[in-house]
Amino acid sequence: MRRRLRAEASLRTSSRLSARQPFQTVIGSALEELADGQVVERLWAKDHTLWKPDPTEIDNRLGWLAVAEQMREQIGALRTFARSAKDSGYRDVVLLGMGGSSLGPEVLRCTFGSARGFPRLWVLDSTVPQVIREVTRAIEPTRTLFIVASKSGGTIEVMSLFAHFWEVVSRTKGTRGGAQFIAITDPGTSLEKLASERGFWQTFANPPDIGGRYSVLSYFGLVPAALMGLDLDRLVDRGITMAQACRCHAPLDRNPGAYLGAIMGALGRQGRDKVTIVASPGISTFGLWAEQLLAESTGKEGKGLVPVAEEPLTRPPGYGKDRIFVYLRLKGDKNGRLDGHMTALERVGHPVVRLELRDRYDLAAEFFRWEFATAVAGYFLGIHPFDQPNVQESKDNTHRVLQEVEATGRLPRQRETTVKAAAKTILQQAAPGRYVAVLTYAPPSARVEAAIQSLRKAILATSQVAVTAGYGPRYLHSTGQLHKGGPNTGLFLQLVDEMTPDLAIPGKPYTFGTLARAQAIGDLQSLHAHGRMAVSVNLGRRSFATIKALARAFAPRPSPGRRPTATGRKSRGAKASKH
Repeated sequence: MRRRLRAEASLRTSSRLSARQPFQTVIGSALEELADGQVVERLWAKDHTLWKPDPTEIDNRLGWLAVAEQMREQIGALRTFARSAKDSGYRDVVLLGMGGSSLGPEVLRCTFGSARGFPRLWVLDSTVPQVIREVTRAIEPTRTLFIVASKSGGTIEVMSLFAHFWEVVSRTKGTRGGAQFIAITDPGTSLEKLASERGFWQTFANPPDIGGRYSVLSYFGLVPAALMGLDLDRLVDRGITMAQACRCHAPLDRNPGAYLGAIMGALGRQGRDKVTIVASPGISTFGLWAEQLLAESTGKEGKGLVPVAEEPLTRPPGYGKDRIFVYLRLKGDKNGRLDGHMTALERVGHPVVRLELRDRYDLAAEFFRWEFATAVAGYFLGIHPFDQPNVQESKDNTHRVLQEVEATGRLPRQRETTVKAAAKTILQQAAPGRYVAVLTYAPPSARVEAAIQSLRKAILATSQVAVTAGYGPRYLHSTGQLHKGGPNTGLFLQLVDEMTPDLAIPGKPYTFGTLARAQAIGDLQSLHAHGRMAVSVNLGRRSFATIKALARAFAPRPSPGRRPTATGRKSRGAKASKH
């Protein structure tokens, strides 16, 4: 018999789990576990012992719980600042950021776009030369405002991009130098000092007790939102209302964040650790942000939830028993196809969580719900959800590779494999419970994105394992922690572009192309050091064609004399970035 547990928040953003009785029993027990441990009360009290006896990077990382209320007091100043930028004639705003500094703004950009009369937002989080060159060519330097966003203030990608655009502004007549730059960073960072020395227009000092991936409702998300002309009152109020709903501790199935966290954590412990995020077309990029939150927060100590975002749809038999589906349904959107897909999944016994959004501004509520849920899921998994111990490894490896470049004048040799060999290696090791991660260092054009989706669909159809995808170096600050620190179930397919024509980094002895390749090499070294199966394919001069060839190499072969069967309807590809 099928039952449905419900959790209704006061803002009418509801959640509902549709699943068969065994899963309902698991969730019921999980909610009792939360109640017995007083988890909600202790979380709001910022009790670090919920996760670990040591408070390091816990007691000073829980500011996200109250940041929306703090930001409520800054809305007037943000609105005034945005009007000043608009009145100054800026047509474009280019955000230079990585990970938590860029993913939230990217979701807001793709979901809302800029209001009429407000500048267009570009989110630049790549070291691939062609991507940087495309943005540089698309803007008019004299009418562009640059946001340099970094919590630490020293992120190599962000500071390299800053060096490039500082030179662009400096060599263009009619620009205003530092007055065309603003900074978002923690107090006391090197970026704050740089902003003062270079005469930046303004520096927004973010509350320091918030980790990057939990910062979307802070200045890191709200400054870009203000510059796009979004309604900050609605955005912040939705976050506050969800936070208030997540204070409920009896009954816990009426706490939206605790309920979702209990589902993900309890089912994750039972092997359903592939959290597959499906979203209505109008909010399809939400998974970009949720990927980092889940992967970087839970992927450690050999455990972790594997977020699967924007995966092509397939028929229910094509999914393994390691899945849980979370469906963010936007009211009034074109949901017919997704509604049918979710119903079909429920009928064959997959657990499906439905999250109802009344409009796009409910994304702010979802940001908080998922942050709270991730903290609760961390409790169930027995891990610390606020650090990222393995992210530094790839950074250190990148630094060593760059040192070798400076010493020898060339990159170290990297073992590469052919298209056919890569497909054979991965298919031989694909098995229930595993997943394939496609890691692409190439410009995210519409053609490349379509080819990657075709590749994902072919792998899924052939192996029935979850297939994730990420662009480098973005994923290093997102799912990279999970890849190294999470369960050893990933099979990694790295795809590297030729990086031509290249682009110099002012003041550095290496180029953007060299930096991007060094990051790819460093990450592959780190994966191998952790015993992960990872192969690298050189995409050559025609990235699109090589990825399509990979898709053909993975495609299932029909039996002789039999017609191939369909593996699913055509999927709408992920929205390509406007980089």
